[in-house]
Amino acid sequence: MALGENTKFYETPNHPYQGERIAEEHDLVSRYGLKNKEELWRAQSELRSMRREARELLGRISEDETESEEFVSRLQRIGILGENDELDDVLSLEVTDILERRLQTVAYRQGLANTVTQARQFLVHGHITVDGSRVTAPSYKVEVTEEDAIEFDENSPLTDELHPARAGNQE
Repeated sequence: MALGENTKFYETPNHPYQGERIAEEHDLVSRYGLKNKEELWRAQSELRSMRREARELLGRISEDETESEEFVSRLQRIGILGENDELDDVLSLEVTDILERRLQTVAYRQGLANTVTQARQFLVHGHITVDGSRVTAPSYKVEVTEEDAIEFDENSPLTDELHPARAGNQE
């Protein structure tokens, strides 16, 4: 592979056709409003690398506690692990734990949009800010401290509560 060449940040499934897996993937893609299965595969690969890192840290836990504490606190900061969770809890995580922390899903859960797909559209079109900064990436991982700072951009027409696209104003 030539230097500077882009590489994928995800792995595709080993077997192209497995009806049960495909149905499960389709359900997750529609439930979380993902653009395509690639976004799901990215989340699965992210989870795989988290588990791999946790297994490595568990294997050499007696040597250095600070490295595993930093890893756990990073996952707690983005809300993937709870406050009381420990390193071995990483191994029991599901892909939905990662998908729930996407800005698209958090914005929908907070009632800024009627559907996850609409939440994605609001994000991509620049209507939603996090801590006053416009974020247009639906896959942005929301930190626990940022959850209360997600709102419509002050310049967006959606700040008007009577706007027809706002949640609750559909007929």
